[in-house]
Order: sequence, then C-alpha cells, then structure tokens
Amino acid sequence: MSSQLPTARGAPAGTGHIARDWLDALVAVLAGILAMAVVAALGLWAAGADELPDGGFPSVVAAVVVMAAGGRIDLSGEAGALAGTNADLTAMPLSVTLVGALVTGIVFLRPLRHHAVASTGELLARVARTTLLWLAALAGVSALARHDFPITAPTGGDTITDIFGELLDATDPSVGFRAALGPTLGYGLLWVLGVLLVALLVSRRTPLPARIVRYHAIVRPAASAMLLLVLAYVAIGLVVGIVVAATRGHAAETLAVVLLGLPNVSWLALGVGIGGSWDGKVDGPFGLPMPHVLDEVLRGKETTTLDVSALAEQDARAWWLIPVAAVLLIAAAFVMAARSPAGVRIWQHALHCGIAFALTLLVVAPVTHVSAHFGLSVLGIGDIEGFGGEVVLDPHVWQMAGLALLWGLVAGFLGALLASRVHRRGEVPQETTRGG
Repeated sequence: MSSQLPTARGAPAGTGHIARDWLDALVAVLAGILAMAVVAALGLWAAGADELPDGGFPSVVAAVVVMAAGGRIDLSGEAGALAGTNADLTAMPLSVTLVGALVTGIVFLRPLRHHAVASTGELLARVARTTLLWLAALAGVSALARHDFPITAPTGGDTITDIFGELLDATDPSVGFRAALGPTLGYGLLWVLGVLLVALLVSRRTPLPARIVRYHAIVRPAASAMLLLVLAYVAIGLVVGIVVAATRGHAAETLAVVLLGLPNVSWLALGVGIGGSWDGKVDGPFGLPMPHVLDEVLRGKETTTLDVSALAEQDARAWWLIPVAAVLLIAAAFVMAARSPAGVRIWQHALHCGIAFALTLLVVAPVTHVSAHFGLSVLGIGDIEGFGGEVVLDPHVWQMAGLALLWGLVAGFLGALLASRVHRRGEVPQETTRGG
C-alpha cells in the first residue's frame, strides 16, 4: 500500500503542472485578444463607427482585431441584376497589432522568468500551447467578424438610386464583410509565432536552452535595441498626436489615428527619414485614418511617390525626419553596444547593427501596406462617380532594407565608439589595463 503512495501523489502533481502551463497560455492569449479588442473599440468609437446601422459596431471591432492579427477580411457587395459593387481591403491597424503583441509577449514570458534554465522541449511546448489557443481564439473572433451595410450615395441624393431602380433593376447598393477563416488562421499562425519569437529574443531575463545560449550575446542586444527604436518612434508619434489633438482641434479624428494607425504613421516616418519611399494615392470620398499632410500628398487619381521631399513640399518640417532618424538610430546602436560583451569589436557592432536594422525594416515596411477600394459598376463596366474610392500605400521594401543596412553600419560604428567608455559585461576594469 505504501509503495503506491508516491505514484498516487505524483500523478496529481504532474496533472497540476500541466494544467498550470495551459492556464498560463490561456491567460496570455485572452490578455492579448482583450487588449486588441479594447484598443480597436476605442479607435473605432473615436472614428464614429459606434453610429453604424444595424448594430454593426461589435462586428467591425472583431474585423479590426482579425486584421490586426494578420487575418484577411473579404468584402462583398450587392446592387441588383445589372449593377454590382466591388470592394477590397488590405491593411493592418498597427496600433491594435502592437498592443496585442506587447501584451501577449509580456504575459507569455512572465512564468519563464522564475526559471533558472529552460530546455528546448519546454519552450517549444509553451509556444505550441499558446499557438493552439491563439488560433482557437482567432477563429472565434473571425466568426463574429461579419456584417452587411447599406451604402448611400455620398453625392446626388436619391437620383442614382432612382435611376437604378427604374431603368436598371438595381437595388440599393450594399457592402458586407466576412473574415476568411483559412487565410486568417494561416497568417494568424505566422503572427503569433513571430510575436513569441521576438519576445524570446528581446527578453534579457528569460532563460534560453543551453544549445543557443552562445548566441545570446549577439542576438539579444541587437533585437532589444531595434525594438526600442521602433517603440521610440511610436512614443514620439503619441506625444505629437496628443499635442495636435489638444491644440489644433479635431481631437476625435486624431485619437482615431492614434488608436488605430499610430505605428503605421510612425514607422512610415522612420522609413522616410532614412530615404525610403512609398507609392500611393487617395482617390474618392473614402479614406483611412491618416494625418492631413499625408492625405495632401497622396490625394489624386494618379499614383504618387511619397518620400521626404514630397512631404516637405506640403510641410517643410518634414526635413526634420532625417536628423531624428539619425539620432534615434545612433542611440539604439549605443544601447546595443553597451549591452554587448566587451569582446565584440567595433566593426562587429557596426555589422550587427546594419543587419538588425535591415531585418527590422523588412518586417516594419511591409506591414504599412494599405490597399482599399470600393466601387459601384453597371454591367461590370467602371465605377460610378460618387460611389468609388481607393486608397493605396505600397512600400519599396527592398530599397528601404538596403538603406537600413547602410544606415545601420554607420550608426553601429558611431554607437560602438560612444559606448567604448561604458563598462560592459566581461570587460576588464580600466585601472588594470592602463599601464604604459
């Protein structure tokens, strides 16, 4: 009887450990989804979406969460037998994305900080549990992300509708949206794996498996410095947004930009500041939350190149984006060098910083892509004026990655020089090295 006690007592302990691990994963997922939903709801409320007809506000919030997690929303329209609506939307509300990523990553890492070591199997198991629960939660949100809305002509009153109804057998146009479950889960899988990977890379206190500990000194300082850089841009954008809302009016519109697309604008400023560019246009009565200066540059039927000179034509203060980028990147390079072991040479810091910054732009630039279109056509031909709208913002990704590599090499060299007087891990005190 007594020989069976250890087994009997051991089973609940093992079961409890597994249950606690699943609970940790569940808390990380729910915290991330809830944070995203709150930010999305506040941003849409500021944009006036709470007045949408037919109780569509919760569905739109769910759709924004889906897009923020990398999912796809399919738009559809109906305007009768001879007329049709066509619409598409590709965009990530990066304010919602960033909040969800930060909350999910922080809560995911929290239980690991109590561990002195972590095996590869343990980390993979934690990632697998979190990923499975995340996909399940995303599927649930996707089920809520569906609705249909009637579309009223923004110009011409009821004339267009009357013509359709009497001559073309066309009903009032409408547009609806549905989350595409397959692509949403596919991109959502990449999203959550990316978030967890970045969380593990930037955390200085989370243990790593013994096999990859030797890469810790190289990867983690670079990853954490790049995270600080992109967050610094968001913080500066937040301060600017608050000042604009407080001093120039249109507080609700500015708040909508901050809560839905602040990183979209802030990281665009980063890319523009290092010489990068986007192709884009804003045509028709529809648009996306963006600062007025961007709308001025992009407004028109023809595609326009958006870069620092184009912005400066509308507002000369855009030239400040270049020195701001230089200062913040050198500061990030300094932090990276100061956190690195003393044995890393200056040219190695420069190389690490260049590669890290290029990889950062390869992640940041593509997610600023925007493509949105809505049109009403007759017999499948053209868009009727007053019903059409298009917003496009397409980054030159590889151009920016190349520029980032060059900027990172220079900034990494300067940052390492500035950090050379800072005592770093593994460095011999100067008193013992000064001699002759």
